Formats: sequence, structure tokens, C-alpha cells
Amino acid sequence: MVHERLLAKYFHIATVVACYWVISILTVFVNKALLSSQTVSLDAPLFVTWYQCVVSATICFILSMLTKLFPHTFTFPEGSPFRCSVAVKVLPLSVLFTGTIAFNNLSLKYVDVAFYYIGRSLTTVFNVMLTYLILGQKTSIRTVTCCAVIVGGFWLGVDQENVAGSLSIAGTVFGVLGSLALSMYSIYTKRILPHVNQQIWLLSYYNNVYSCFLFLPLIVLNKELPVILHFENLADAKFWLLMTGGGLCGFTIGFVTALQIQVTSPLTHNISGTAKACVQTVLATYWFNDTKSVLWWFSNWVVLGGSAAYARARQQEMEHQQRTEKLQRSQDV
Repeated sequence: MVHERLLAKYFHIATVVACYWVISILTVFVNKALLSSQTVSLDAPLFVTWYQCVVSATICFILSMLTKLFPHTFTFPEGSPFRCSVAVKVLPLSVLFTGTIAFNNLSLKYVDVAFYYIGRSLTTVFNVMLTYLILGQKTSIRTVTCCAVIVGGFWLGVDQENVAGSLSIAGTVFGVLGSLALSMYSIYTKRILPHVNQQIWLLSYYNNVYSCFLFLPLIVLNKELPVILHFENLADAKFWLLMTGGGLCGFTIGFVTALQIQVTSPLTHNISGTAKACVQTVLATYWFNDTKSVLWWFSNWVVLGGSAAYARARQQEMEHQQRTEKLQRSQDV
């Protein structure tokens, strides 16, 4: 009986991880098709990102309404993004959220899917740096060494893209800025969550609603409005179907990410994300018929190895800290 329950638990975890992998990889490929393929041919990346926020915000709003109408069937945290007290507290975080998804999609527009992971690989490095600069938390020599390995793999990957003649400076810069924005967002999320009763979905609802408004001036400043108005497929149902599919992917990836963290742990999620990135890179080179050099592949393995080593080091440090705290509590008793 115990064996069966354990087997069912492992099957549930494996199913959740598999869903995260499939949806995450699908989201990247769909966004790539929306942002820089001949299928869409719309040179308005911020508009595409804005529409994804609209879809996510609409889904959250519908779930919120359904929860009020059918509380025994649907469950969604209670709250309104249009309260001034909420906006004042959450809006600064929403600015970082907007920057994160904008920079990520701008990077994906200019770089190949195969190189996308390398271009976005500095998130871990920025996490360590900002945690020290903002929170004052020091880290071990071991984790700093892992970060140095990641940086080395990043530079090697950039160099090999340059040698191959496929390096996009803009895409790489946007990738680095996306990593920086994501790191800052992750750190400040911990400060904002208490203001929304630790409800991740409520925070996601607020972020997407506020981003719908934050993106509008950015779309105008990026001169995308004339491009959108003169787009020949603007009334095409297939175009909006693909756009809505991208929005659904964006919403779903948030759900499966939270679910994977819930059934495993944040560190296991990081390890899963690292392994997923490896599969994503292999699939991208196969799908787009890309031929890469040995050093290019080596740079990927360096980044993946450094990321995995960092996750393992942080796991051991946290386990040691928990044992120390437990020992101190037992001594106090």
C-alpha cells in the first residue's frame, strides 16, 4: 500500500515536470514564430508581448469572476488590481515584470532559439550579485566559482556565435538585460508577496493588468503603432489565433512553473529548467537545421554544468543551514 502511494506520488511529480518541459519549450518556439518568422512577419515585438499580457489578465479576470459565481467549483484568490492601495505597492514590481518579459521577447526576436539559453544564462550570476548588493547576503566561494564558470561559458558562446557570423549584439544585450530584470524581479517579489497574502496567482494577475497599461507608451515610443496599423494580416483570424495561442502559452507556463515548484522545490525547479534548456537547444538545432561547432556545444555544456553545480551547491548550503538551525533549537530546549 505504501509502495503504491509512493509510486503514485512519483508519477504525479514526473507528470508535472513533463508538462513544464513541454509547455516551456512550446512557449519559446511559439514566441519565436510570432516575433521573427515569415509566418507572421510583424515587426512589433512589444505589441506581441502586450497582447500576451492582455490574454493572461483576461484569463485571471474570468477565473476571479467564476470563483465568485461558483466558489465550490473554481478557486482564485480574492483581490482587485484597481485599488489604489494595491497599485502603489505592486506597481514598482510590475515595472520589473514588464521589463523582464519585454527584454526576453526582444532577445528571442534577434537570436536563434538554440542560442537563447546562452543569451539568458546570466540570471544566476545576477541573482548572486544583487542578493549581496540589495539584501546584504553573502555567498560561498563554491557558488561564486560556479558563477564564474557560467560567465566563462556565456563569453565562449558569444564568441562562437560571432565566429559563425550569427551573433546579434542587440539580441545578446536584450538577453543580458532580461536576466538582470528577472533577477531583480525575483528578489523584490519576496518583499511584495506579503502585501498580497503570499498569493502568487494574485500577484500574477496584478502584474499582467498593470503591464497592459505600461506597454502602451513603450509601443508608441518604439514606433510600432504605424507598423501595426499597416500590417496586412491584422484582420486575419489565423494571425489572432496564433497570437492568442502565444498568450495562452504565456499564462500556462506561469501555472506549470508554480505547480512544479509546489510538488518539488525551488532548487529542483532550477535543475529541471537547466535540463530542459539542454533539450530545448538540441531540438532547436534539429528543427532549424543549424550546424554548430564543437566549441559552441562546449560553451552550452559549460553553462549547463555551471548552473547545475550552482543548484547543487545551494541545495547543500541550505541543508547545512537547516541542520544548524535545528541543532540550535534542540540546544535551546
